[in-house]
Amino acid sequence: MIDLRTFSYIDILQPQLTGFLQTVSPGFLPLEGQAALFVEVAPGLSINTVTDIALKKTSVEPGLQIVERAYGVLELHSFDQGQVRAAGEAILEHYGMTEQDRYAPRLLTSERITGIDGHQSMLINRMRHGDMIVEGQTLYVMECEPAGYACIAANEAEKAAEVRLLEVVTFGAYGRLYLGGYEAEIEEAEKAIKSILADLPGRPLK
Repeated sequence: MIDLRTFSYIDILQPQLTGFLQTVSPGFLPLEGQAALFVEVAPGLSINTVTDIALKKTSVEPGLQIVERAYGVLELHSFDQGQVRAAGEAILEHYGMTEQDRYAPRLLTSERITGIDGHQSMLINRMRHGDMIVEGQTLYVMECEPAGYACIAANEAEKAAEVRLLEVVTFGAYGRLYLGGYEAEIEEAEKAIKSILADLPGRPLK
């Protein structure tokens, strides 16, 4: 049995998220403005088969493939949104599933910390792969399940407001997103995140 944990299209990769993925992706790096697809399945080894299928049937490029003990994660991208959609359809066809068979995302944590101390900003900046946060700004922390939905949450937040993308974790038990910025912008980003996650239908998590 295959669990389709995450299945989400990103229409236009935003600049900061693109740059972030370029720092962590071991494969072909995505470019700003491309469309992307995130797929997360269990058991993890199955991701190898659908990577093969998607690459043979379309012209998409793989940026990220992670095979964990429990989950497998795949990111595909292209400037041709039709090819990205076709890759997704090929994956779903292989599994005998539809987009509705994915898990619906569940928001576990959505927290704003205003006016952070300089010592805390230092701790955050040492662990991030993206931009930096400075003393006095607002820190936003989001945690979701399944993990792969953290990426579309980051993309929508960047569309909605002038925020700094600090860190995105898209694999493992839970997805995490760290944003920095001024309080008003963080508030708008949080609204966008909650909206996109609520709008993605699917099966309820077990």
